[in-house]
Amino acid sequence: MNIDYPQLEALAQIIDAQSFEKAAERLCITQSAISQRLRQLEKQVGQRLIIRTNPPTLTEAGVQALKYFRQVSLLQQDFLDTLAGSGSEERTTIAIGSNADSLATWLLDALAPLLEQEKLFVEIKVDDQDKTHDLLRNGDVIGCISASSEPIQGCNCIPLGIMTYRCLVSPSFKLQHFSEGVDINSLMAAPCVEFNHKDDLQRQYLSRYFDAVYPAARHRIPSAESFNDFIARGYGWGMAPDVQSHALLKSGKVVELVEGNTIDVPLYWHIWNLRTALSRELTTALQAQAEKVLTPIN
Repeated sequence: MNIDYPQLEALAQIIDAQSFEKAAERLCITQSAISQRLRQLEKQVGQRLIIRTNPPTLTEAGVQALKYFRQVSLLQQDFLDTLAGSGSEERTTIAIGSNADSLATWLLDALAPLLEQEKLFVEIKVDDQDKTHDLLRNGDVIGCISASSEPIQGCNCIPLGIMTYRCLVSPSFKLQHFSEGVDINSLMAAPCVEFNHKDDLQRQYLSRYFDAVYPAARHRIPSAESFNDFIARGYGWGMAPDVQSHALLKSGKVVELVEGNTIDVPLYWHIWNLRTALSRELTTALQAQAEKVLTPIN
């Protein structure tokens, strides 16, 4: 069975654009035409690929089809670049998954050489470091930064380093809520700050060092930069990475709640095992930058 490339591209655009209408605009065809391409593809493979919800979602078969399309696209671009040599004017678009803290601190520095030299378009999809695995498994990205060391079938897993988190508070917040010491009762009474509902670091901190459950009083600040600013303003306690909070600690705007009580999060780079030039260069760039800012994984 020969699968039609434009039909697979239609599937990918519907998911990426999150609508049939926007996908049609991207491909410069009518909405009727993109719907027809999808129907033809589903007829050819004999399975439903997209659930027509708002936004559209993939079936299990659709996930496999999307993953296949992205891998074929990367291999095709690598082949064309090889034929064209250094004079190629083609731009490659890749999607990678990252946790918010890596994106806010070292990831863009790692990507800079590729963005400047490789005529690259990049889409970064952000999720919790424990959840980015799902982006790769579902074919949404070609690689992801993850806290999991478990390889996905067909992918390579490369250690990057350890991101260390400390429980930080403003001096005024510590004086207000912990003047009589830090214990289970004072921690449970003081509001904490979490990134989003997937952020598990505060719970891990309480469980590891105080044998406590997660407090009911908490703020949610879904921005890595504003998260630390929120803590520095004295609105709550939260877990912040060393690579981002060093300046705040040095300035005295924040202090450790309990000195030395840290949570270490090992990070790994997972990427499809396609052996393309871009995959190799991307992996090398990430490893080089991670080596500068993260603690080695022993």
